[in-house]
Amino acid sequence: MLKLLLTCEHGGNEIPAEYQPYFMGHQKELASHLGYDIGALDLFKDLEDMADVSFFSQTSRLLVELNRSLHHKKLFSDISGSISDKQKNEILKNYYYPYRDGVEQMVHDLTRAGRRVLHISIHSFTPVLDGEERKADIGILYDPKRRREQAFCRDWKQQMLKQMPDLLIRNNYPYLGISDGLPTYLRKKFREKEYLGIELEVNQKFPLGDQEQWQALKAVIRQALKAVIQEHCPGDQQPEQVKFYTSRVPEYNKKGQH
Repeated sequence: MLKLLLTCEHGGNEIPAEYQPYFMGHQKELASHLGYDIGALDLFKDLEDMADVSFFSQTSRLLVELNRSLHHKKLFSDISGSISDKQKNEILKNYYYPYRDGVEQMVHDLTRAGRRVLHISIHSFTPVLDGEERKADIGILYDPKRRREQAFCRDWKQQMLKQMPDLLIRNNYPYLGISDGLPTYLRKKFREKEYLGIELEVNQKFPLGDQEQWQALKAVIRQALKAVIQEHCPGDQQPEQVKFYTSRVPEYNKKGQH
């Protein structure tokens, strides 16, 4: 049975109170694509009821980058990189590990229970980076060596284009699906028959632009995702609606339990 895991690593631009002095004068960066993935949490919320398990974070990527491995040079930003090693360890303890370990443990639990996990990580990208226009409406990132990921993404793309033929959807753009990221990390932990890891990248021109068009695009993504899941796993039951969240502080919510 397939279980849908939905995550959003860059859902907000919040900075915990104890670190706010380091971000004085950096409000512009926090409000931009540098601080968070604009529109990603909105899309995540529209898809969330389809998921069996969901995680999101509203802590700014400028504090710590949840979609990067510990060894990555951009784990901390140019701003947070200047703080002490002791504080960095506290940030990792309070924000990085709870999120990353929580997602990994959930995949572990589901796969050990005989479930196959479809992990979709929701992101967005700035329309222009370093003066260059990003020529795509949607990017779907996956490992091309994993045939199940490739097939799922091919069919998801086709389903979206059936509803909105003028969409420009590109594979492994504007980033490679095998670049350092949470799904890339999890692929090393779980076999292809256990885990599919896909990152969805949506151009921020939609959440920043005409809101009717944005609502229409979210509906297309949702309906296409529903259709391709049913196509690939026609016998699966409805989601069990077990939700896990990581937001301002590490915490979770499981069927109303706090």
